[in-house]
Amino acid sequence: MKIVKSILEFNKIRNTFTESIGFVPTMGALHEGHLSLAKASNVKCKHTIVSIFINPKQFAPNEDFDNYPKKINEDIEKLQLLNIDLLFIPSNNEIYGDTYSELLYENYMFKILEGIPRPHFFKGVCDVVARLFDIVNPTDAFFGEKDFQQLRIIERMVMDLNYNINIIPCATIRESNGLAMSSRNEYLSFENRNNSKIIFQALKLGVELIDNGEKNVKKIYNTLIEEIKSDPLITLDYLSIANYYSLIEFPNIINDDLIICIAVYMDKTRLIDNISYLSADSSSI
Repeated sequence: MKIVKSILEFNKIRNTFTESIGFVPTMGALHEGHLSLAKASNVKCKHTIVSIFINPKQFAPNEDFDNYPKKINEDIEKLQLLNIDLLFIPSNNEIYGDTYSELLYENYMFKILEGIPRPHFFKGVCDVVARLFDIVNPTDAFFGEKDFQQLRIIERMVMDLNYNINIIPCATIRESNGLAMSSRNEYLSFENRNNSKIIFQALKLGVELIDNGEKNVKKIYNTLIEEIKSDPLITLDYLSIANYYSLIEFPNIINDDLIICIAVYMDKTRLIDNISYLSADSSSI
């Protein structure tokens, strides 16, 4: 695995790749969820490129940019165990320096779900992903379904801006108690990490209700909210039962494939998760 920090160094190696290139953009503090994306790229593509860049544009002033976990040496060790061709670790100046032009892009999904409490977030995500796509020029890019809204927005951006890149969704990787793996899980105490299992339990309860024929959205909301409230340490931020493709919430009755999305606070740590229900074949993820 070659490690480069400048675009100039990167291009010298990237230009020697003539076959399919899989790309996994990350902010570091890598866990099995990130590594599963790299493994998926190894299976599908001839070459795999991973980037580590903590993007300041997707953090608001009151968020945890300065405290975001940084474990670059551990990240390198983990990636060296995989068949990674190239690790790109650019500085902020490399990404947003003199050659950077701000991306003038937005779509309606910026303003729903995660976009309500974090109105800056998806603009920052698209800025950096588009910048990295322009640098890396991959054939395929791999994103986890844990950040489902982000996945949908990147898919839409690629279509709207005519990027010739296949976006490959990859299943959420979970801890043994069902908690979706996230770099922010490191903020949790042992007790809170264990108690956070109720998040996925509530999502699975939603699927169970739908499996049993419940289609009334209000009844499902009420049941899941009561489940979450049973743990006094968790504060619900939002819960959404939405169309799987558009992320637009069902107003009354479920009538299509769906995604249940949730955001909670466990103490001061904000956690998100989701579960999908595909009515066409009665399967869930």
